[in-house]
Amino acid sequence: MRIGALEGGGTKMVLAVCNENGEVLDRKSIPTEHPSVTMPAMIEYFKEQKVEALGIGFFGPIQLNKAAENYGCVTSTPKPGWTGQPVVGPFQETLGIPVAFDTDVNAAALGEATWGASKGYENSVYITVGTGIGAGVITNGKLLHGMQHPEAGHMLLQRHPDDTYEGKCPFHSHCMESLAAGPAIEARWGKKAYDLADRKEVWELEAYYIAQGLVNMIMTLSPEKIILGGGVMHQTHVMALIREEVKKQINGYFDTPQIRDIDNYIVLPQLNDNQGIMGCVKLALNELDGK
Repeated sequence: MRIGALEGGGTKMVLAVCNENGEVLDRKSIPTEHPSVTMPAMIEYFKEQKVEALGIGFFGPIQLNKAAENYGCVTSTPKPGWTGQPVVGPFQETLGIPVAFDTDVNAAALGEATWGASKGYENSVYITVGTGIGAGVITNGKLLHGMQHPEAGHMLLQRHPDDTYEGKCPFHSHCMESLAAGPAIEARWGKKAYDLADRKEVWELEAYYIAQGLVNMIMTLSPEKIILGGGVMHQTHVMALIREEVKKQINGYFDTPQIRDIDNYIVLPQLNDNQGIMGCVKLALNELDGK
């Protein structure tokens, strides 16, 4: 089969054609511009590739309730031109194929659960720490939806006593994204994350905030596996600090095999940055199977 996969981000759109095993047959990346430019280019790519189904993981917030009038649309975003933009409809109308739709982080969570680090687990969380922070949640084997979809990057955190940075998020001054995403690191320290690799104080503070978010998710969702992805996590040395900080903040409340073996509980992705694309393939296959 030829399955289309679209990983839609606020900076770039990654388009791919894969087989049913998630193997990438063709890939293309285009910048995320105004939808009047970007949408036709994406539609043309998948039309030329003659895909049989399409899975879309898109930046949000998005409408995932199929009963809603605006299903398949971006609901609100600071990205110019994209608020209210239909995504699913134009692909269905022009391609005439099944189209599945979810958040980009839910797609990544599904990719890792199908082929990667959380394969075999019914309950897992995938967190991306990059330009923004988002989380995809799988509970009892299914992607978590509800009123909307998880927006764990905007959970409110307690500031570190020594942190005077005002926060980057325009909505919440002390949410996880506001304090720990890539732009917050750059604004607080005056350099991008990859230029701060040897600054221990940078990563101790980053670990404090990321761990706090993870502990909140551990307490509320009780995941069996946590995966940390995204550009900031390419600074892999921060993982040890995060794991230790998680144990410190849990403070002995849980004594489970996962917490005792925390190096295998909080892990990096296994799919070499293909988790989003591969998750889109699984979304499309589920749509074909009526799941």
